[in-house]
Amino acid sequence: MQRLSLLFFCVLVTSCKYFQSKNTQTENSVSEALMAIDWNDVDTYPLFDVCDENTPKAEQKNCFQENMIGYFSEAFSDAEFEVEADLNDTLYVDFLIDEHGFISVLEIAENERINQLIPDFNDEVSARLNDLTTVAPALKRGIPVSMKFRLPLVLNTD
Repeated sequence: MQRLSLLFFCVLVTSCKYFQSKNTQTENSVSEALMAIDWNDVDTYPLFDVCDENTPKAEQKNCFQENMIGYFSEAFSDAEFEVEADLNDTLYVDFLIDEHGFISVLEIAENERINQLIPDFNDEVSARLNDLTTVAPALKRGIPVSMKFRLPLVLNTD
């Protein structure tokens, strides 16, 4: 009798998953898949026209960074600011590349000293850097996604 009860209990416990609805099983599978995705990383970085989409991810990142710094430098190549004191500071500029590949300035870190020496500096940076160019957007599982990144802007009067 005890063996029969034990056998019945084992069958009942192991077959519980067969009593779940298909909808519940699907929801559980989707939840597990979503939890396994690293949402802080992309499968491919945003790509400029000169970057090869078939290269490894590390090379794509390097190509993106080099080209972005090139556009950044070009935007400030003719900029001249006059200051009355020595300046050696780094300012961080946060960008967004949206799912359509448009680049825009999100935020420029506030720096009181720079704001005192060059009052309209943040406005000038925003004007020069907004809409630099467009790129192929970053991809996550084949879907275009937005991506934030930060670049340092080094100000040195030496």
